[in-house]
Amino acid sequence: MRSPSLVSPNGSPFARHAGPLAVAAGILITLAQFVMLPYDPKDHVRTSQSVGFQIGGAIFMAGFVALLLAAIGAYERQNHKPGRLATVSAFAVVIGTMMLGGDLWFETFAIPWIADSPNAGVVFDSDPTVMLGLGALSSYILFAIGWALFGFVSLRARVLPKTISVALIIGGVIGFQSLLSPFAIPLALAVTAMGIWFIRNGDRRPRP
Repeated sequence: MRSPSLVSPNGSPFARHAGPLAVAAGILITLAQFVMLPYDPKDHVRTSQSVGFQIGGAIFMAGFVALLLAAIGAYERQNHKPGRLATVSAFAVVIGTMMLGGDLWFETFAIPWIADSPNAGVVFDSDPTVMLGLGALSSYILFAIGWALFGFVSLRARVLPKTISVALIIGGVIGFQSLLSPFAIPLALAVTAMGIWFIRNGDRRPRP
């Protein structure tokens, strides 16, 4: 029998760069949340037209792109601990991040355009349609469940340090309101810690 050996976790660029992507996502999201913190999210017209808020939104969007790629890479790095729940968590975290990222894209690029139109007051004061409400709610729920479940699976499989896994669970739950500052910061810090751990431990894992 061959003795256990260490192999590169995979050839995927997502997995190879999971650490730097996670760190970048955490830093960008944290920075964006601090930039957007002084603005009132309920004052859509004034807030969305502020240059500072728009810059924060662009940084936030970049952070979400890195977060989605980091989520894929983190799962691939951990796929030596297979299981149905791990697969479900991977789908949930990717779909949830993608959906909330779509919501963020709308907030960053479409809302300022709407706010600049003559009918902005009518649009913002009107009640959202059922479809819009369900879309927004589902993106919040899937994002929170996805990251909390990802942390739980990592904790149960012991593929990450316990503190990081627990931080991902807590950050995921709080992340239900991630689009409002500062509620995305706990998850951002947990993801940053995960990325640093990936970098420090290299890109090698045991093969049974």
